[in-house]
Amino acid sequence: MTRIGSENAMRTTTINNAKAAMLAAFLSAVLAGCDARGEDDAAAVPPPEVEVAVVEAEPVTLWGAFSGRVEAPQTVELRPRVSGYIEEVRFQEGALVSEGDVLFVIDRRPYQAREQLAQAELAQARSRLALASSEAARSEQLWKRQAISREEFEQRSAAKRMAEAAVEAASATLQSAQLNLAYTEVKAPVSGRIGRAEVSRGNLATADTTLLSTLVSVDPLYVYFESDQQTVQDNPHGPKTPVRIGLAGQDNFPFRGQLDFVDNQYNPRTGTLQYRARVANPDGALRPGQFARVEMPIASAPEALLVDQKAVMTDQDRRYLYVLSDDNRAERRVVQTGRRVDGMLVVTAGLAAGERVVVNGLQKIAFPGMQVAPALVTMRSSPAPVVAATMSR
Repeated sequence: MTRIGSENAMRTTTINNAKAAMLAAFLSAVLAGCDARGEDDAAAVPPPEVEVAVVEAEPVTLWGAFSGRVEAPQTVELRPRVSGYIEEVRFQEGALVSEGDVLFVIDRRPYQAREQLAQAELAQARSRLALASSEAARSEQLWKRQAISREEFEQRSAAKRMAEAAVEAASATLQSAQLNLAYTEVKAPVSGRIGRAEVSRGNLATADTTLLSTLVSVDPLYVYFESDQQTVQDNPHGPKTPVRIGLAGQDNFPFRGQLDFVDNQYNPRTGTLQYRARVANPDGALRPGQFARVEMPIASAPEALLVDQKAVMTDQDRRYLYVLSDDNRAERRVVQTGRRVDGMLVVTAGLAAGERVVVNGLQKIAFPGMQVAPALVTMRSSPAPVVAATMSR
């Protein structure tokens, strides 16, 4: 019995070993098939498609950005030249008025009466002059015949000269009365936008004292801004230099102007030099007192490398982008960038003209060196004129 049990145990062990060998072979075959299928599947996945653009060198004008303020070339405080009660206010507050428009009317009646009195006095003076002239002419004839004394002749001649002086005085009085009568109509000395009426109908206005309203010219306008000493020394500017102007809240610079004044000395408190630009404002979009953003050319780069700013990423304090190799592998490249240029960045180091840069599909690049399928696009979405980099002041 012992021998038979031992033989049975040996037979069972042999069978189990055979089964284990068969199972191991089966598992090895299954795993080999899975690995082969995985490699085939990996080889079948195509590389991700990304958009790339060729970097080109092009000339650009670099602009500096400055803060400015809009001012009117002419600001007039309207005050009456004669005293009187306001009869009419002939404008709509805040409206545009033209030079020569009647804005206020002062009671004319007292000044009309003074004009009539002056006219009557002038007529009297002329009548007396006519009589004195006649007597002087007759006395001259009598003096030649020795019919009157020299004293009488001289008296009549003097009377004529006094009458002539009286006519001149009366004429001047009439002109003054007519001028005061004309001043009862307060007219716009310049074209522009009128403010609110400070004095309403029925109130007394005192000559040269009472403020009636304020008038500012609106076309053209001035924009004043300051530049630091270094910018002025590196880039001297003169009249006719073009500038671009925008308002607070605007992303672009829709207005165009030209420098027409550069101050003759620096501000000792700020160390800046003042500039003034003249800008056309036919539709009244700009108003005096507004804050403005001004761009002025400060330098030029004949061969600047520009890339879409969406292609440039930041890693801590470094900036990098992906450049394609000859075999279409996305290589990470650390670059140095300069000023922003209307949606583009000036690359100052780390990139060369003619290289291909990934501009869209960056999220598809899982790791540096990954192979991609490039689709060539232009660096700019649409053609643009010479652009301008900005530098805040």
